[in-house]
Amino acid sequence: MTLWWAIAAVCAGCYALKLAGLAAPRRVLDHPRVRRFAELVPVALLAALIAVQMFAEHGELRFDLARTAGLGAAVVALLLRAPFLIILATAAAVTALVRVFIG
Repeated sequence: MTLWWAIAAVCAGCYALKLAGLAAPRRVLDHPRVRRFAELVPVALLAALIAVQMFAEHGELRFDLARTAGLGAAVVALLLRAPFLIILATAAAVTALVRVFIG
């Protein structure tokens, strides 16, 4: 039961944060620091999510060659300016191939 209270609190906090963003005056949103923050935070959060998914398993730090190869292939496809779905397919294919051949 305690978990549901935590989920409800997080949902309410997210809604309040979204509402605050919509209610913020234009002069606040146009401030250079706020703009820079809004540009950089999603990138940092995505990088953190990728790092956790790549190198953590069951709460422990692990190095998985297949995942790392898939990430490397995705980076190469990204640098070649491939479409997003091609990047995902490339990463998945390389990861699968490495798992098949390495074991």
